[in-house]
Amino acid sequence: MPRGKSHFQIGMSLSFSGWEVVCDGGSSPDVQLEESQKPHNRGVYTMFHGTSSASARLILANGFKQSSSGMLGKGVYVSRDKKKAAHYPLNSPSTDRVVLKVRVRVGRVKRIDKDNHPMQYTWHTNGYDTAWVPPRCGLTAVRSGLEEDCVFDPKRVQVVGIAKASNTTVQKELQEVISKASPKAGQGGDGAAHVCALCKRTTDQGAPHIKQRCWECGKNICILMSKHVCAAMWREDD
Repeated sequence: MPRGKSHFQIGMSLSFSGWEVVCDGGSSPDVQLEESQKPHNRGVYTMFHGTSSASARLILANGFKQSSSGMLGKGVYVSRDKKKAAHYPLNSPSTDRVVLKVRVRVGRVKRIDKDNHPMQYTWHTNGYDTAWVPPRCGLTAVRSGLEEDCVFDPKRVQVVGIAKASNTTVQKELQEVISKASPKAGQGGDGAAHVCALCKRTTDQGAPHIKQRCWECGKNICILMSKHVCAAMWREDD
């Protein structure tokens, strides 16, 4: 989002060129949205899934499985709110809960934001891949008012880390399983992750980020950098 000139009244005026960007994940993976920011169709986002220690081991070994039922029907339930994920499973003691950090390919998204929504349980049969409940939308079933998502196809949800575990031993054990199963960044191979040196976001192999020189200061920049500001001119107030 380009910005024009701005002036700060602190004894002198500063004119600068630059921009500030909010990325919604439509073209770059591993984006964590703000709690009320609408997910972009076909975006790839960072979210969280709460489970027990035993179930976490099964998920890492065999992948996710659909819940047989739930507020939004069948699917894998995730949230971009780590605090919400930390309360699950509801029937497990807090000492046995694990929060998995996951990468979600949301596909086509349907917003469910009211009680008795006509697609609350039928969104997938209507061509949607993910159902999204925004925060504080008034849905009675969500007492916490926190954001929630249901992804129909478990293959769209991939574990990328352990956000929280009952103790350091469990966290280390589970993280080691993930590390062994995932290719290391920058080592090549199909789907290997690379990190852009300028914006620090991951890139897909064969799809490097576009880089160019700033039109004002000449510094190398990546178009996915969240912010770039360069001093263009200083002048003293008259």
